[in-house]
Amino acid sequence: MYLGDRTWPELGEYFADESLALVPLGSTEQHGPHLPESTDHRIAEALAREAARRTGFLCTPTINIGVSSHHRQFHGTMWVDAPVFRDYVESLTRNLTYHGIDRVVFVNAHGGNVAHLREVGRRLRDDEVAYTVEWMWDESIPGLVDEVFEHNGPHGGPKETAMMLHIADELVREDQFERARDEGIRDVENFDSRTHGSRTFYDAIDNTASGVLGDQTGATREKGRRLFEAASDQLVHLVEWLDDQPFEVLMPEPHVR
Repeated sequence: MYLGDRTWPELGEYFADESLALVPLGSTEQHGPHLPESTDHRIAEALAREAARRTGFLCTPTINIGVSSHHRQFHGTMWVDAPVFRDYVESLTRNLTYHGIDRVVFVNAHGGNVAHLREVGRRLRDDEVAYTVEWMWDESIPGLVDEVFEHNGPHGGPKETAMMLHIADELVREDQFERARDEGIRDVENFDSRTHGSRTFYDAIDNTASGVLGDQTGATREKGRRLFEAASDQLVHLVEWLDDQPFEVLMPEPHVR
């Protein structure tokens, strides 16, 4: 069920019976010369809508802009400062609790959002108003990702490219795959990004001219379908598990005596 397509009486019926919602989040930022800047939020929205379709749980509108200032040198990247992002997501979630939601899955597809979503979850749980979990699609199927790609990458690489070929292939510039690979970092596992043990870089452009990590030439529509279906299964299992948990079990443990 997509919230934006329902009337308020229909949503009232949902809130009378259910207390869980999926909130898709991503970014609007560079993903190399081959993928659109909408990549992250399109992936998050597609997965959240699919899980909502399969389970009947509520899916909210997508948060399209996240914490992305580390990509700012590339044209068109949009971002909000981290404290603003945290406060916005917390406020939106508290909005949902007003209607009776007490557990939320943040369906996230942008690594820059992860720590901040965890912080929002801690705030809400400490106040005992809601229990939220952050879910990253590729982290739910690491074995499959490693199986299908020789040179994976965390940003603009083959896993995101394959997913976009499955979700919205008309937006993928397949003639730019080799450029993305050659001007980026193909072999991420063997790339030494530290100096004497320190992460001395701050922005993506400090390491990659194309803004890409990984080898996109291994991406196909079929691989994207496999990733999408496997990740969707994991998300469905997560929301069904969360729905089964008594609310009091999800709240913080009391102080030890």
